[in-house]
Amino acid sequence: MTAQVYDAAVVGGGLVGSAIAWGLTRQGLAVALLDEGDVAFRASRGNFALVWVQGKGDGQPAYTRWTRLSAAEWPRLRDALGEATGIETELHQPGGVHLCFSDAEIEERLALLERLRQGAGNHGYEYRLIQGSELADMLPGIGPKVIGATWTPYDGHVNSLKLLHALHRAFVSAGGRYLPNARIAAATARPRDFRLGTPSGEILASRVVLAAGLGNRALAPLFGLAAPVAPNKGQVLVTERARQILPLPTTFIRQTGEGTIMLGDSKEDAGFDLSQSPDVMRAIAARAVASFPWLADLNIVRAWSALRVMSADGFPIYEQSRTCPGAFVANCHSGVTLAAAHAFALAPMIAGGELDPMLAPFTAARFDVPAAA
Repeated sequence: MTAQVYDAAVVGGGLVGSAIAWGLTRQGLAVALLDEGDVAFRASRGNFALVWVQGKGDGQPAYTRWTRLSAAEWPRLRDALGEATGIETELHQPGGVHLCFSDAEIEERLALLERLRQGAGNHGYEYRLIQGSELADMLPGIGPKVIGATWTPYDGHVNSLKLLHALHRAFVSAGGRYLPNARIAAATARPRDFRLGTPSGEILASRVVLAAGLGNRALAPLFGLAAPVAPNKGQVLVTERARQILPLPTTFIRQTGEGTIMLGDSKEDAGFDLSQSPDVMRAIAARAVASFPWLADLNIVRAWSALRVMSADGFPIYEQSRTCPGAFVANCHSGVTLAAAHAFALAPMIAGGELDPMLAPFTAARFDVPAAA
């Protein structure tokens, strides 16, 4: 079987990989997107679809800036994908709120946001506490147990399935080659010379981007890289359709464009177990009803679980291999939020052969304590 030659091969067809792959085609590169297929633990099909900045980056200001950059570029991403594909990703970015149920929660939340504001320096970080009648006006039907909410102007939400569809279609329309069921069976890595064995044949490329989520843990060492990531399970409940009543998203409740309401934000260290837990589902529903009592009148029509891709500190991993330049790893648990940054900022760096110093805090070396010391 004749080998296929590309400027870049992106391993992983989820939101992270497809955003980078499309971004590389925008740089004029010939790109192959290798997708393991539906057997993959694909976070892209189970996420909560928030474009979210609030609360992110505590202890790592670089992540706050990276997230802010992506959120600011999201309207550009929406417009570019819409123009290329005709698909509306349903971006709605009115800001977002985090609900608090006690004075202690408010105090803790405000302390977090103030740390983020101070860490932002000249970049700025706007937030405020909303209570009383202002909160009731902002969120119709808010329950009496919610005593306050923090608001930031950067946040919003999208239709993540339409986003993934649009990225794939835009990638192919721009000349990219999508290869389904292309699990890596073998790999040979030399500086700017990579050979990937797949069921579709051998792929040759001068650049390789590992964006395979949890699969990167096994793939990265083949290219002189490390991806110490682990699964974190989240469960999501979806109600029947209701009239549009929630004007902006919260951390764990949002109303979709179709009128359904998504409830989520559970976190479980359960390995690769994708089963659903009735006790967790009850807790999600109880918190939702405490937030908006009228939700108790709606039926739950769908539910699922999915696996986040988490590093030990929760921040992304971006790195180019020192032993095999041209090989890059990209891991994060915020594929929706960071889609714009991956397409418009990270992809040009990869095309140019060097990551910007702004991403230096995100190498896997931070987990190697002796080396870091």
